Amino acid sequence: MKPRHPDAPNILLITADQLRWDYVHAYTPEGFIKTPALDSLAADGCLCERAYSPNPVCIPARHNLITGLPARYHRFDDNYFGPGSKVCPWNLPTFAQILSDCGYATAAIGKMHFQPERRATGFDLFENCDEVVYDIAEDEYAQFLREQGYEQTGSIHGVRNVLYMQPQQSLLPEELHSSSWVADRSIRYIKSRATRQRPFLLWAGFIHPHPPLDVPENWAHLYDGCVPPRTFSQTPLSKLALENQCIADLPDEENVNRMRELYACAVSFMDHHVGRILKALDEEGLRENTLVLFVSDHGEMLGDLDTYQKFLPYDASCRVPMLLRWPGHITPGSRRTDFTDLNDILPTVLDAAGTPYPGELELPGESLLAKTPKKDRSVQYVEHQRERKRWCCLIGERYKFVHAYGDREQLFDLQEDPEERNDLLWGTPGPEILRIRDELDARLLEYEGRWGLPNYVADGKFAEFPPYEIQNYRECCFPSFMVQEPGAPAHTPLAEEILRAIANEPTVHLENLHIRELLTSCGEMTDQEVDDLLERARQQGN
Repeated sequence: MKPRHPDAPNILLITADQLRWDYVHAYTPEGFIKTPALDSLAADGCLCERAYSPNPVCIPARHNLITGLPARYHRFDDNYFGPGSKVCPWNLPTFAQILSDCGYATAAIGKMHFQPERRATGFDLFENCDEVVYDIAEDEYAQFLREQGYEQTGSIHGVRNVLYMQPQQSLLPEELHSSSWVADRSIRYIKSRATRQRPFLLWAGFIHPHPPLDVPENWAHLYDGCVPPRTFSQTPLSKLALENQCIADLPDEENVNRMRELYACAVSFMDHHVGRILKALDEEGLRENTLVLFVSDHGEMLGDLDTYQKFLPYDASCRVPMLLRWPGHITPGSRRTDFTDLNDILPTVLDAAGTPYPGELELPGESLLAKTPKKDRSVQYVEHQRERKRWCCLIGERYKFVHAYGDREQLFDLQEDPEERNDLLWGTPGPEILRIRDELDARLLEYEGRWGLPNYVADGKFAEFPPYEIQNYRECCFPSFMVQEPGAPAHTPLAEEILRAIANEPTVHLENLHIRELLTSCGEMTDQEVDDLLERARQQGN
């Protein structure tokens, strides 16, 4: 079957994981970060200044991206994955399915993190590199490492649990790192399609800079002493923000700063490999007829406001970089100042391919290539989770209003307080602040009723839930290592991998972390084994 558009371009979608918008140099030219490949995309194409993740956590954001629809329809309001997890309804077409049906060759390489995977999502080729490996047979990157003689390395994406947000360095050689592999396989695919008649859709998905921040040794000191200090809130944090403090074991400021440095290193390492993929397009003569899109699924708090990870309505968590390049169709060096989000990716891809959306549901997004846009881009709606942990927010030209079902509301003046340090609704707000709150509340009710989860708005009001109580959990729900195959050589002991990962990271002091709780509760070590690990770490200098 031939594409419906006679000049249908190739489409290259590149995604980072957990990359915040202000860690791309093109967004912060006065800053310290170096991202030459992404800067070149911005210079040769369009930079979306106010791009957002509609649901700032991996799996929901990626389902929004691939279906063009919110959690109301794809059902993922938070991270659910692994054996026996829910799946996206089969009647929601993905952009890969649609383009496959109209003649595109389609491939997904790297971290995808949506359910179901592989052909069910519409990709002809699916080479997986997920951060948690439950089944080696379903993960091509894990198979690759086994072929390279690294099947005994258990923590192939960095040591989780005890070192989830802790400074560490990769246990693998740079050439075998997952970012290198994603670029290598993407380049191989591009070269294989260069002389073919059918256009291709390639999604290249990097894990970095998602933690663990396991950068190779040669990249681990790019930003020593360069990263600015984190910010702190001037008003009390919400319960969900306080809960996020528990995710990271970062006992002192030196340790936090080193974590921030390694995050920046991971960004530049990922950018290097993005540059390799873009160079391959040029070398194969595909630059002029390829639409390139770059985006992240969400951001990272990185210690700002004394919080970590994503899940939160603050810009560090939900604002993302979004770049587009298509020579002859997108003006080089252009910038969009209106709101854009991940819901716009599917209609943009379909618009470029010249094929309509075949689904029956209304899409919240719109093509970023639209000549006569109809979407209201004066505000941005963001949502996350369910029941009393659920929140939704509306971002306008100046103010951000957050409604939390099990917690208090928040209001921020983004013009005067871009770092969101001062909640205007804390204390005794004046009449003008209450007027702004009421105005945004009414508009947010409209968006929540239309696009949010069903039954959260009734009779013109938000549903009521009991107050949320903070869960002092840590990142111990993931396995810290690749699942062991029956009959395969035993993995290197976890204690050995921990010690190797932190050997050159003197800010890591295991005795200051919750390692006993993490390692014993998961059944990974006994109390005696933890004691032995701590003693060896002290002797090593950690």
